Amino acid sequence: MLIEGPSIQAVGTGLSIPSGTRVIDLGDVTLLPGLIDAHSHLLLDLDPENGGDGMVSTVTQSSTAERALLGAKLGREMLEAGVTTVRDVGNSGVNGDVALRNAIQRGWVQGPRISACTRALAPQGGQFPALQLPAQPLIEQEYVTISGVEEARRAVRQAILDGADCIKVIVDNGHNLLSLEELKVIVEEAHRKKRPVAAHTTTDESIRIAVQAGVDSIEHGYSLPDDVLAPMVRNRTFLVPTDGPMDVCDSFEAQPGNAERQRKQKERCKKAIARANDRLRRAVAAGVRIAAGSDMYIVMPGLTRGQASVKWVIAYAEAGLKPLDILRAATVNAAELLRMQDQIGSLGPNKLADLLAVEGNPLKDIGALKQVRFVMKDGQVVLDARAREKQVDASTR
Repeated sequence: MLIEGPSIQAVGTGLSIPSGTRVIDLGDVTLLPGLIDAHSHLLLDLDPENGGDGMVSTVTQSSTAERALLGAKLGREMLEAGVTTVRDVGNSGVNGDVALRNAIQRGWVQGPRISACTRALAPQGGQFPALQLPAQPLIEQEYVTISGVEEARRAVRQAILDGADCIKVIVDNGHNLLSLEELKVIVEEAHRKKRPVAAHTTTDESIRIAVQAGVDSIEHGYSLPDDVLAPMVRNRTFLVPTDGPMDVCDSFEAQPGNAERQRKQKERCKKAIARANDRLRRAVAAGVRIAAGSDMYIVMPGLTRGQASVKWVIAYAEAGLKPLDILRAATVNAAELLRMQDQIGSLGPNKLADLLAVEGNPLKDIGALKQVRFVMKDGQVVLDARAREKQVDASTR
């Protein structure tokens, strides 16, 4: 592979090497496009073990500026795990994701390429628990709440003015549900400015109206009723599953407290993931396209943010997805969803030089994605495990 500046010039065997070219021989590895996480929250890192009980504590205790600095840390961890592009779908304070995106683009900090959604559009209440009236202005620190089609149209225009690459909409929030008319206006206005729409949906009703409105992706879609599968295929609507591996349920056993309560929590967790895996199998069998998304926003002990996010994507295998389908979900499919397929998601001439090298063959064992040896973004080396090994060898002599 011949790379010049940020781009790939040529790919193939027997390429002539121009004089003065730096040669990087990675040895026995599998070379892949950089991975894409289409549902990330880089400015949110809740720690249940340290009082991180949700958005209320985050908004009341952390400024957007502080969270953007956190995002720089987590973004670096994503890069080192081979995730070179993310779509940040909100929960980033007041446009903190745009600030982080711009800082990365300007080279101030290292991080993945960010497709930013700014504040998510939502029904009254956002995704907060029911708040007393004096506390309700906090909602606008995370969401733009809308009621009526003209407010919906105005909110999309404001998001684009604020720098949104995509529009995130919370269709249902446990308290309220956006109407079909509101969603249609959001989609119409976003598509008029060539922005895709990501729809947070968790119930049959919200999934149905989101698909009918013509959104570009169903985020979560835990139930995914059978009657929406054909329209999703026909409309080329992506499903972004965010379910996680079954072993995450074991964490309930490690929590202090009532043993019987922990056992019941673990069983509920396993049943929920089993249902999610079933809907993922049904979606794939029907021909619905899958784009990878982790929805990672909590501290996972022993794992960096990048490692945790990749683990969540690998978990699609538990639903029966083949390694090739998982790789497509995290590369070419996600790139198309972000409307960036002309730049990222595959390796070829004129594509950006976002590369990931792993030990083993992920086409046979998708777990090979955990064995990161080399990462490049925009033609710049981000991580080179060979260099680390040389340092270790030198220190042990």
